[in-house]
Amino acid sequence: MTEGHELLAEGLGWAEGPTVLPDGRICFVETYRSQVSVWERGRGVSRYAYTAGGPNSCVAGADGTMYVCQNGGTTGPWRAEEMVTPSIQVIDREGGRAEIIATELDGKRFHGPNDLVFGPDGRLYFTDPGTYRPGDPEPSYLFVLNTDGTGRLLAELTPPTFPNGIAIEADGSVVWAESYTGMVRRLDPATGRITEIARLPGDRPIADGMAVGKDGLLYVTTVNGGGIDVIRPDGTYDRFIKAGTIPTNCVFTGTDLIMTDAGILADTADASYGGQLWRIPVGVEGLGTWVGRIG
Repeated sequence: MTEGHELLAEGLGWAEGPTVLPDGRICFVETYRSQVSVWERGRGVSRYAYTAGGPNSCVAGADGTMYVCQNGGTTGPWRAEEMVTPSIQVIDREGGRAEIIATELDGKRFHGPNDLVFGPDGRLYFTDPGTYRPGDPEPSYLFVLNTDGTGRLLAELTPPTFPNGIAIEADGSVVWAESYTGMVRRLDPATGRITEIARLPGDRPIADGMAVGKDGLLYVTTVNGGGIDVIRPDGTYDRFIKAGTIPTNCVFTGTDLIMTDAGILADTADASYGGQLWRIPVGVEGLGTWVGRIG
């Protein structure tokens, strides 16, 4: 174990998409268990809510709500016992039922929503890259859901790049990491202009999740990188934080990052339970999180 890193939980079924609750507990999805799970110090991990399908990420909303990216029931060749429609789901309370609130926007049906985040405007931004298959890619979309339940397509990325982790910067710019290209990009919501920030190091980096520091640094996990790449807002490289085995996503709590780790690559039809949850001190505060409620 890297010095200072704390292993919070293990034996997880493809852990992804963490979020921190107001009371300090940590929620994350376990795709292979078709559920949102919750970790609490002294009590370990338990089920927060069953989602069916393949939940890919979760984010805490306002008034006790939780929002989930639901890919339908896939991770690599694995398929869930109870498949569902690719969608955005809402959980109104702990232990409650996951309800579908959107399956398409702007006339485009979702292929597999992947990661989501609230912006300072209270709207819900999310990526939709579909199933990970570089040889036969599905369309790559960025969407936003308004507070009244309407929404729109922000961008279609062509050729498909598999936009994965998504975050919002202090000025409201949307940033995301791409699994096919290893690129981190930025969208100006006012103009719709997309710019490149940086390509992650390595021959074929498979970028996954990301978080933003209060100082503007971007923390990006790569599933084949064994840690977190830290990128400055101007795209220059800051440092590498070695952590975990198959890092999938991260979120700030205070001056620590909470990182999910799949443990084993999703290259068979069998579920694996080698996932882990880590607390990683980075010495700087996160940008903070916004919340919202859709509908």
